Amino acid sequence: MMTQIAKLPLLVILMGISSLAMLLPAGFGWVIGDFYEARVFFYGALLFGFLTSFLAMAMADQPRSTRHRRHLMALVGLFVLLPIMLAVPFHQAVRTTSFLNAYVEMVSALTTTGATLFEGTERMARSVHLWRALVGWLGGLFMWVGAIAILAPMSLGGFEVRARFGARGMAAAGDSRFGAGISQIIRVADFSDRIRTYGVRLGPVYTGLTLALWIGLIVAGDSGFVALCHAMSIMSTSGISPVGGPAGGGAGYPGEILMAFFLVFAISRLTFASDMQEGERRRRLYKDPEMRMALAIVVTVPLFLFLRHWVGAYEVDEEANWLAGIASLWGSFFTVLSFLTTTGFESAAWGVSRDWSGLQTPGLILMGLALVGGGVATTAGGAKLMRVYALYVHGLREMEKLVYPSSIGGSGNEARHIRGRGAYMAWVFFMLMSMSVALVMGLFSLLGQDFESAMTLTIAALTTTGPVAQIAASEPIFYSELGNPAKAVLAGAMILGRLEMLAIVALLNPDSWRR
Repeated sequence: MMTQIAKLPLLVILMGISSLAMLLPAGFGWVIGDFYEARVFFYGALLFGFLTSFLAMAMADQPRSTRHRRHLMALVGLFVLLPIMLAVPFHQAVRTTSFLNAYVEMVSALTTTGATLFEGTERMARSVHLWRALVGWLGGLFMWVGAIAILAPMSLGGFEVRARFGARGMAAAGDSRFGAGISQIIRVADFSDRIRTYGVRLGPVYTGLTLALWIGLIVAGDSGFVALCHAMSIMSTSGISPVGGPAGGGAGYPGEILMAFFLVFAISRLTFASDMQEGERRRRLYKDPEMRMALAIVVTVPLFLFLRHWVGAYEVDEEANWLAGIASLWGSFFTVLSFLTTTGFESAAWGVSRDWSGLQTPGLILMGLALVGGGVATTAGGAKLMRVYALYVHGLREMEKLVYPSSIGGSGNEARHIRGRGAYMAWVFFMLMSMSVALVMGLFSLLGQDFESAMTLTIAALTTTGPVAQIAASEPIFYSELGNPAKAVLAGAMILGRLEMLAIVALLNPDSWRR
């Protein structure tokens, strides 16, 4: 039976998983006494469970193409069509909102953006908050599997920086950086088999890490409900919280330390899939370029904010003591790490950090961190650390050539490839991303947003870092105040940011339709 299910179209399988997921808020609502919401989610599970079953029976024996575009289209359908189904129980449970708002909310959760149209916590029942966090968690899991199973062999999603010959060349050559077992899968299996293989391999890891963080947050002082929502939000980097973030919970600084530890899984895929890097080029974690780049950022930026107290804000006398300084340093570290991984959680000490540094609105720093983003094949959004690293080493090499024109760059074939074609592909992506920023900003401007609001909303959507609008802007921007056309643009930008413009271009490439 499992073999037959695995042969179904990807979107049908995801519909089945989402239908089963509705039982969790239904059961939780029944336990805590939210009987109306419990019935809504239970009926939604029954309705869409039957619909999925009928679709599965109708499509069970249908021949399907093995072309790459079918799976890219499945990813597009995941973020465009699946939120329609997810929004039905959400809309019925909230009762006081439009279906468009519910759809945008589910797109935000599924793309792990975390931008909410429902400010405050009193408007939604706890079971509805749990549903938002659960949808974000599922979106993170889908990206974990989809990036490795679909984007990697097609040299997309950041993998193009290291790909030498494109998707066909990787499959033919059996690139050793994916390991012997992985390269064999690339050669002999179609994408459906890869999705099943990596789903079975990564699903338990993702779930186990979430459970470990959940238990840790409970021990640190959070309630079970808040701890579960925060654990799912950290692992998926969605930034969804029923209490407004870590500051609203009871775990305090120990909880933030736990969250910071688990945010490392959004920096490099080596943290959860080290077997995918076996072979001659296998590295230890501390030698991974993404990890080293992230470490440099999360050390340099907090130190800059900390040291600026004496450089430019020495006239500020309020709480000018070492205890406030340590709190400031931690608040900067956690918030920088959170925005670098596009989670968007704000430390409880972030206010102290701003007062200590003397910067009234360090929003540009946070938006820049979100633009950089996390690691390739993780739940984080943004431009990805590997692309930034490729441009960095290319820039270093160009400066060396200015000083020593006859010098020869070394460090091996892979380093030379990253400085050359890898940097070229990274630059292509940044040009496409710049075009995306200009396009979305233009649409927001046409719909009545000023320059600062349009830029903030655009970066929040394209980097899948929804809290940027409330934290990074000089004045908080509330998504609920947007008009319906602006909300539609916001939803499209979040989908574009999650899939990346490079994948959209690859989907429109005629060559992908012939594979």
